[in-house]
Amino acid sequence: MITRQQCKKIIDLALAYARGKADGIEVMVSASDVATSRFANNEMTQNQAPYSVGISVRVQKNGRQARVSSDDRSPAGIRKLVDNALVAAGFLEKDEDMLPLYQPSGKNGAAATNRSDAKTAKLGPKDRALAVKEIIAVAKANGLNASGVYSAGQSVHAIGNSQGLFEFHQETEAECSITMTGGNSSGWSKSHQTQADRLNPKRLAELAAQKALASANPIELPAGHYTVILEPSAVLDLLGFLWYDFAGTSHTDKLSCLLGKVGKKVLGDNITIEDNCKHSMQAGSSFDGEGVARRTLTLVENGVIKNLVHGRRSARDFKTEPTGHGVTEPSSMGEYPVNLVVAGGDTTVEEMIRTTKKGILLTRVWYVREVDPTAKIVTGMTRDGTFYVEDGKISAGTFNFRFNVSLIDLLNRVVALGPSERTAGEETFPAVVPAMKVTDFNMSSTTRF
Repeated sequence: MITRQQCKKIIDLALAYARGKADGIEVMVSASDVATSRFANNEMTQNQAPYSVGISVRVQKNGRQARVSSDDRSPAGIRKLVDNALVAAGFLEKDEDMLPLYQPSGKNGAAATNRSDAKTAKLGPKDRALAVKEIIAVAKANGLNASGVYSAGQSVHAIGNSQGLFEFHQETEAECSITMTGGNSSGWSKSHQTQADRLNPKRLAELAAQKALASANPIELPAGHYTVILEPSAVLDLLGFLWYDFAGTSHTDKLSCLLGKVGKKVLGDNITIEDNCKHSMQAGSSFDGEGVARRTLTLVENGVIKNLVHGRRSARDFKTEPTGHGVTEPSSMGEYPVNLVVAGGDTTVEEMIRTTKKGILLTRVWYVREVDPTAKIVTGMTRDGTFYVEDGKISAGTFNFRFNVSLIDLLNRVVALGPSERTAGEETFPAVVPAMKVTDFNMSSTTRF
């Protein structure tokens, strides 16, 4: 993996070459060697271990800016990249919204976060194969078919600019996603961690198998409004559609469902959300796309919208300080909260089931899409473990549903919260969220599977 020193050398070479040619230059170096083993039908189907290093240069000159990228790390390739960026900038109109490059000061530099695990970085194809072997053994023991992925590796991100900025972040990651199928049922489980030791593929396989077995021979329930128990992955993939509404730019562009609601109570009393890159279950760097240090920020406190996240441009527009959530510029998006932590409670999923007279338990949701951004209404389907809860017990698996729900309404109808945990889904990036029990969840139609 490329080192801090090597990243600094690439960035310094580009900065030196651009001196006198550009008004300002920003250089990013990103690298990844995340390797993946895929399996299906209880067999290993693919192993891939790509290693890539990319360089991205943003130049500013005469009120114009452009960004270009390359994978050529040679001195000649770096110089050519800077030249190409200068040429590209010359073809563009002046950017009236452009800010000078970020100039750090001693008091607001990003404090490094250590998210690199030596054991995970060294994990190789044999280790992945042994993990997949365990998963397949669980599937065969239960008469099921297993499919999914097991991946592990490390990544690097470095940024520097002509204003004296240099930040570096190295991180390991491991992910395991498993789908078990058998006849007319399926089960699913997934985990994403910065340390492979925290994954436990065998346990994930057992969970997916339990779901598939318990949902066999599903019954058909009518569409309607139900009390629903959302496991953490279902919570994550629904709330992921709400995160950008906390971005300052989404308010400037009048795209947010929270317009005019900062400082007001919008959600239930038991809903508190923060963005905290220092949280022990979080991942990612301690600086944003322009190198600004990420701040811990309370977005919602007991249902009251407390803060928005800001990149440098939206901070200027709101006459406030940037919060360290800016994306790589130039961008129309502006910023994004990326280290979400939803406060949980102490009610387990099992207890939620025991206290439910009639309801539905959801393992996950998929194919979620926005219907009405102003009311934050989303639609989607249930998948891989949908169960009917009756008299405090899971009585049967059910055919899947299509749902139509307002996320604002949903977060006003939460009657129980589980402990928060690092959670991975399919519709958004991992976050720290709890299971939720909610009332009046609109299952708008049924399916035949």
